[in-house]
Amino acid sequence: MLAERFVAASLGSGPLHAAGMLAAGSAFPGRCSRPSLAPNAIAGISMRKDFERAHVTAHDNVAVLTLNHPEVMNAASVKMIRGLYAALDHIEKPDSGFRVVVMTGEGRGFCSGANLSEVPDEGASLGGVGSALDTAYHPFLRRLRDLRMPLVTAVNGAAAGVGMSMALMGDLVLAARSAYFLQAFARIGLVPDGGSTWLLPRLIGLARAKELSLLAEKLPSERALEWGLINRVVDDGALMDEALSLARRLAQGPTQSYALIRRLYWESPHNSYDEQLDLERQSQGKAGRTEDFIEGVTAFQQKRPAQFKGK
Repeated sequence: MLAERFVAASLGSGPLHAAGMLAAGSAFPGRCSRPSLAPNAIAGISMRKDFERAHVTAHDNVAVLTLNHPEVMNAASVKMIRGLYAALDHIEKPDSGFRVVVMTGEGRGFCSGANLSEVPDEGASLGGVGSALDTAYHPFLRRLRDLRMPLVTAVNGAAAGVGMSMALMGDLVLAARSAYFLQAFARIGLVPDGGSTWLLPRLIGLARAKELSLLAEKLPSERALEWGLINRVVDDGALMDEALSLARRLAQGPTQSYALIRRLYWESPHNSYDEQLDLERQSQGKAGRTEDFIEGVTAFQQKRPAQFKGK
């Protein structure tokens, strides 16, 4: 996380200028503005609930979780992670009715790295930056991994440092055409964190993962798509519409089956072939005991679309 204190140096035309403004909590006044891609610009929203530097809006049974500190392009902090964690508690309540999560950033960026004006104080109070990883960032990333519902990430603008790691936790990752991804740690002599060294080799191969980490260059969304890092690139103004369209489609599916599918893919890199076969058998047994399985088979036999209830 310490490396991300300097990641803003790569976000503007002048490295020291950009880093200095973000450290001072500036809103980057000299930047070219982009249309807001955040969900609060979308018609049909109801039931917004605010948390610390985050908010949740309900779109039927889809929850849109928004990083909400646009003054610093949603730079991450322990305060924000605390708010995001509480927001997930709200989303995963048994009676919430949510079946899919879309995660995005308010305003012009997804997440620009660590909040430069807060990292020193937080690091000191938590016993160092490594401790902040253990007590805040890592539990949040594990929480995203263990969600009981699909996660769609809608990447608007910069996804840098730990923001890149958060973006790549999506089961489906959509990026605006103007978005980009950045690993900047080597610029100050540190190593990638936030699970980057685990995720990147598995998503794009070892050679490209090392290229991103060693050269610390911006990866535009179009090239990220070519490399297989993300699923889709969407025009800026259509990003949230596309993300919500996919999320609503997933929300009509078999929720418990999705949870098992997510676990299978997260466990796969750790398992031998035989272990994965065993896990598939166990998971299939659980899926086969759900009401959605009965509905799926019945609908198939009756040649009609299945009406899954998530049970």
